[in-house]
Amino acid sequence: MSNTSTNDTATAELHHYTDDDMPMMLQLCEKLRKFVDVFGRFGSWFIMPLVLITIFDLGLRKTGEFQLFLVENVSGIFGSTLLQELEWHSHTVLFTLVLGYGYIWNTHVRVDLVRENLAFSKKLWCEWVGLTFFFIPYLCILLYFATIYAYDSFMISEISSSMVGLTHRWIIKSFLVLGILVAIVAGVSVWLQITYAMFGPKNTRFPMMTVEWPEQEGGMVEGKERLDFSKTEDVLAKRATEVKARLEAEKLANNK
Repeated sequence: MSNTSTNDTATAELHHYTDDDMPMMLQLCEKLRKFVDVFGRFGSWFIMPLVLITIFDLGLRKTGEFQLFLVENVSGIFGSTLLQELEWHSHTVLFTLVLGYGYIWNTHVRVDLVRENLAFSKKLWCEWVGLTFFFIPYLCILLYFATIYAYDSFMISEISSSMVGLTHRWIIKSFLVLGILVAIVAGVSVWLQITYAMFGPKNTRFPMMTVEWPEQEGGMVEGKERLDFSKTEDVLAKRATEVKARLEAEKLANNK
């Protein structure tokens, strides 16, 4: 009982920030997070052209002469080579723009054999060191070379190596630059949040992106709320009770 009372008291003393009293550091963090979120949601829509073009290409290839007829008499876009390039272009946009999005929602791949067993403060330090010395510096180096990669493509007006492929290859290579930039913004956003959690007031709480607060530990899986069936209401049982109550009410009304 004493431990429960102590935990309840400690939880009650915590101050949860609202939009009005949130420090500037966390406000900047939230703006950066929203920036990444917008690009991530935009990029995720490219799963639709990726799937549809792939299905269309596979189906069209089975038609044989009909595909040749479409290419010769309608448009070259029905050619298999061009469709395949559109597929990997869609995949490139999808992959690059959701890199940062996956990180801010904590849905990226983690090898948590060690990290998951660490205390909260050590998790913060692990995240902070990883961001400061690996994540952000590596992406900055990658951004530099990706920019050169896209710029050179633009300067030489690079086109597909296939005679019937797409032109203006610098456009898709520019998405690589944009995706890495968005991922850097995501890293900076999380870095600001982790830094404030480490060195800011200890009795404050705000939504965390990649680390759970001690009192919330175990409540999330890959950025999503863990479903606890022992605490989840049985919807079928609830509906059955409501139907039973309604039938009994109707029966009593009929008897009167």
